[in-house]
Amino acid sequence: MVASVIEGVGLSGLVACVPERRETVEDLAARFGEDAARRIAKATGIEARHLVPSHQCTSDLGEAAARRLLDRLGWAADSVDLLVMVTQTHDHVLPASGYLLHRRLGLGKGAAVLDLTLGCSGYVHGLWTASAMLKAAGGRRALLIAGDTTSRVLDPEDRAVAPLFGDAATATALVAEEGAAPMSFVLGSDGAGAPYLAVPGGGLRHPGEPAHLFMDGTQVFAFTLREVPGNIRAALERAGWTMETVDRLVLHQANAQMIRHLAQKLGATPGQTVIGLAGYGNTSSASIPLALASELGTALCAAPLRLLLSGFGVGWSWGSVALTAGPLAVCEVMTLAASPAESAGSDAQPAKGAGRPAISADYPAKIAGS
Repeated sequence: MVASVIEGVGLSGLVACVPERRETVEDLAARFGEDAARRIAKATGIEARHLVPSHQCTSDLGEAAARRLLDRLGWAADSVDLLVMVTQTHDHVLPASGYLLHRRLGLGKGAAVLDLTLGCSGYVHGLWTASAMLKAAGGRRALLIAGDTTSRVLDPEDRAVAPLFGDAATATALVAEEGAAPMSFVLGSDGAGAPYLAVPGGGLRHPGEPAHLFMDGTQVFAFTLREVPGNIRAALERAGWTMETVDRLVLHQANAQMIRHLAQKLGATPGQTVIGLAGYGNTSSASIPLALASELGTALCAAPLRLLLSGFGVGWSWGSVALTAGPLAVCEVMTLAASPAESAGSDAQPAKGAGRPAISADYPAKIAGS
């Protein structure tokens, strides 16, 4: 278990970005039948999801969110010291998606870039990583991009997963400053959970198999009940808080019934518990910051809130943080148009002097335009 308190780093703003296209319960009814679609919606609390078109990737949503965030904060791109990107749906096997965003956002050569391949626990792990790196390196400003386009790895006919997952990416601004409230983290892992939430095909181990998500819901639920409540209590203890002193509990937005069950187990009231997945579904690493922006945006821009954030999923991996955030300069949700001409990154050009690998004549252009 990793438990640490990071002082002197705080959140300045947050922008979430979802794709324009929405798939509703009515759309699912045409595929799975009316009764099945309604049962799934009732059981999960998910009524609609935003899904990317075939030409959009996680980096496109992340770029749009980051550009809006930089603009709202008035930050010059070359003033960012660190970019941490959390996703498990990368544009390419390599390079890592963070480097695509480094170029497209125009960050300076002195900025460090790090990608974390994590899903539902990723936002908390990303906050910990970015804050610790910023503090240790003596940097001033960091961008944390967290998001996934899970629809790209779903079998649309698999009713166990297709109705659950939506696409989104978020950008969070972190600033090193004296007096910032401490963030108390507790993280954990158990690799025994790897087989139960996975995309086995499409990688180097099984390259010929389709890249489709497999999820054993029973195992996921059991893992969540086994590990998450204790992890949250440990983060509260680390911060010197009790659940009664928390303004809002923001859990990974996977399933409304699961969120309510965990909240009740922890002694959180309905008023403390944030549920913001009805219109978005499970957006993996983006789910916590998307819930912050969609459900608490006005409140976080008005005054500080004591937040308990907890993410858990693939790996198994889990992590919780107790932090005070606000007032933020910006905390909002935006939509990225489906038109290729308006998509982020669609007009990117190859870098000057870019080398041309021998594997393909158009490979540099493919990467640079990603």
